[in-house]
Amino acid sequence: MTGPNGTDLRIDRLETFLQRVGDRPRVLVKITTAGGVVGWSEVYNHGPDLAFPPLLEYLADQVRGVDATRVSFVNELLRQSSRFPPGALGLAAISAIDHALWDVAGHAAGLPVYRLIGGAVRDRVRVYAGLYSAPDVTELVDRTRALHASHGFTAFKLSPYRGDLHRRRFGALARETGEYFREVREAHPDDWEFAFDAHACLWEPHQAVELGRALAPSEPLFLEEPLRPEHVPAWARVREQMPVPLATGESLYSTHEFDALLAAQGADIVQPDICVVGGLTTMLKIAALAETRYVPVAPHNPLGPLATAANVHFAAATTNFSILEYKPDAVSWCPDPYEPVDGHLELRPERPGWGVTIDEDALRDDDWVHWERRVPRRPDGSTAWM
Repeated sequence: MTGPNGTDLRIDRLETFLQRVGDRPRVLVKITTAGGVVGWSEVYNHGPDLAFPPLLEYLADQVRGVDATRVSFVNELLRQSSRFPPGALGLAAISAIDHALWDVAGHAAGLPVYRLIGGAVRDRVRVYAGLYSAPDVTELVDRTRALHASHGFTAFKLSPYRGDLHRRRFGALARETGEYFREVREAHPDDWEFAFDAHACLWEPHQAVELGRALAPSEPLFLEEPLRPEHVPAWARVREQMPVPLATGESLYSTHEFDALLAAQGADIVQPDICVVGGLTTMLKIAALAETRYVPVAPHNPLGPLATAANVHFAAATTNFSILEYKPDAVSWCPDPYEPVDGHLELRPERPGWGVTIDEDALRDDDWVHWERRVPRRPDGSTAWM
């Protein structure tokens, strides 16, 4: 329970901070050992976000006094402390504790986390810019050129919906999407890549296939979540008919769910979220499952600098990693986030832990913002996925 210099590494306390990233609320987590070694993480905002501080404290009580470098042990103990599968909130909380402990372990060893999980298999991590909309092509060109000039981005993710998905004939919407993507392609360099995130708004498999066929002539990087995630056989059916790379995974939580998807050959690319599945400890297991079936991993990552840092270390040490989602939102509490250079995030081999700094003075200001999803309505008044 002591580090190389005799530092006591037993988990002593957990603190939470209410902050924001962009327009979304975010809970930050700080774990401190008895010897004063500190680790940081951020929580995925599934909501209700204010449920996380008491939930995290409840979980921390169960592992207080445990060696903080026994990360896998703590991860498994917290999973097994719940009689039933922990679900979205529970796994987000476990992920946050997992990441704070990996940060502690890195600082205790004086090494970056990726060196604790096998070392780097690549020198830098490729990213794409998450834009999450479908602006007019002229506006889009202004944005993509600016991002290319500032950070070297050559890959971007858009929405495939140019109109109200739930109030238009789907065939017309799909055709318009195909025409839009053709114009996007013509307005950009041929070697730039564009992915599309359908955001799991559809639950009819034939519509997912129709959307993929509309995009296919212009060769998207991938089509993400064109179908609800719950029914794996539907994904297998869609992939058999899908003419573009099919990606999914942000709404899946466990190794078992990913194994079922992979066994059914339901995706060309998997997109687990490191802050959802149980942390880096579980993320590595999912990547290994995917690797055995020749499936690349493109992590879901629309979060802040601590989540991005955890993903950088995962990507650095994972052979079947392909590309990382990146959302460029500046925050006051992290003065040195990983930022793209030439479309990549550079590793920081000289920095221990996650390799970023947290400004605790900035955390004294409560920057919390309320946010909730707005469920759309169809013309008949029924609710729809958004």
